[in-house]
Amino acid sequence: MATSSQTLTIKLENLDATQRFAEDLALIVKKEDCICLTGDLGAGKTTLVRATIRAVADDLNLEVPSPTFTLVQQYDLRIPIGHIDLYRASDPDEIFEFGLDEILTNGAAFIEWPEIVEDELPKSRISFNITGLDSVRDIEISGPEDFMMRLDRTQKIRRFLDNNGYQTAHRAHLQGDASYRHYERISVDGLESLILMNSPKISGSPILRDGLTYYDLAHLAQDIIPFIRIANYLQSIGLRTPKLYETDLEEGFLLLEDLGDDKPVDIQNIPYTERYIAAIDVLAHLHGQDIPSILTDDAMEPYSIPKYDADVMELEISLLVDWYWEFKTGSIIEPQQSDVYFQIWRELIHRMKSAETSLVLRDYHSPNIIWQSGESGLAQVGLIDFQDAQIGPAAYDVASLAQDARVVVSEELETQLLDRYKSLRLDQRHNFDPVQFDEAYKIMAAQRACKILGIFVRMNKRDGKSEYLTLIPQIERYLIRTMAHSVLKPLQKWFDEADLFRR
Repeated sequence: MATSSQTLTIKLENLDATQRFAEDLALIVKKEDCICLTGDLGAGKTTLVRATIRAVADDLNLEVPSPTFTLVQQYDLRIPIGHIDLYRASDPDEIFEFGLDEILTNGAAFIEWPEIVEDELPKSRISFNITGLDSVRDIEISGPEDFMMRLDRTQKIRRFLDNNGYQTAHRAHLQGDASYRHYERISVDGLESLILMNSPKISGSPILRDGLTYYDLAHLAQDIIPFIRIANYLQSIGLRTPKLYETDLEEGFLLLEDLGDDKPVDIQNIPYTERYIAAIDVLAHLHGQDIPSILTDDAMEPYSIPKYDADVMELEISLLVDWYWEFKTGSIIEPQQSDVYFQIWRELIHRMKSAETSLVLRDYHSPNIIWQSGESGLAQVGLIDFQDAQIGPAAYDVASLAQDARVVVSEELETQLLDRYKSLRLDQRHNFDPVQFDEAYKIMAAQRACKILGIFVRMNKRDGKSEYLTLIPQIERYLIRTMAHSVLKPLQKWFDEADLFRR
């Protein structure tokens, strides 16, 4: 028997219910999941697996042949899937012939008739026992706690949609950010498209110091309330964010307007200059506002916007020595080298005390900017992923855009964006200091680069997301370019002596 923390029975009343459950399942399947399906001939095992594979592919017409004679069919999808049918297998050793270990290393496996090889299967396998008649099915599910928690979460999302009038909703995976949040595109009868944000309350994070987690220390959002409050504020000053349709504050579900997929870059990830200029116009408008430290709303409790202060900045730059250093050198940093690094940054961060502050959206770059071609002016720039907004140096978000981590922003375009921003800010208020801004921009660009280098290595090592490593050379080039400014000479000297960029 598979090891499990609990057993759950799901009743599927008809083929539509089977399709809906397959979509729910497709959104939680991940690498190393070994799902074993048992049941009589005609119980619907193959029907469920086919529907799930098509849901992972988001292609209802995908050809999914039965592997009865071939034993295994493999699908190179968002999550690679191996579909295995052992009905005609006679020898348990056959499970090794078709490479189950390799399938589970790279993706998930669905195994029909697993009884013959039960002793050879992973102990962490997931069991689906299907019983019923015609199109009515009961599925008794047992598996490891992690899978059962995922299953519970996806079922809650389905109930959230049902309870808000979206009983026929089609759910599809949507590429998310690098956080714990997940997103889905919800379509209803092929006519309406919405976005579902799945953002459970943070719990169980490791304690770093003083009884506080990284989320506490970095003042990051730990539920959906900051997203709602910041969205309402941005809308109140004329900026374009998704409309909020339905919420479940306790579970962390939001149903949002779908702003589309049109980004400020082309298909080759090359910036559209006019769209980046429009995006810098949004920042100039935002930074010209008098930002309240507390947001009030008759329907909700007052929300105090966190401060992006020296403690947060130092915590972030520590990611470079905690993760990036070992990635580049293969060894732990020496205490003396670490001390020099932090002392350089304390002096740089101290210089930021006199810098202009504003609302900092924190991740103002191409993945979070959705171009609205039907709009005009500032409304052309649709904003998402701003729940971690804080009050801090205005230059930070300018650096986020002008040194976009996922795009090659040329030095010429960076200069054009900075000149545009400074011109707009001078038109807004005469006390804007371009020289002070230039220094703040360079410091915050370097601070952000050091943070991101650490984060991208951590995403690979801790979370298995190796794709972030491909972005590191671009961040290194940005940092080298930025450290040419005189205020960053001590930091440049530290990097040169460590020889990190030549490793």
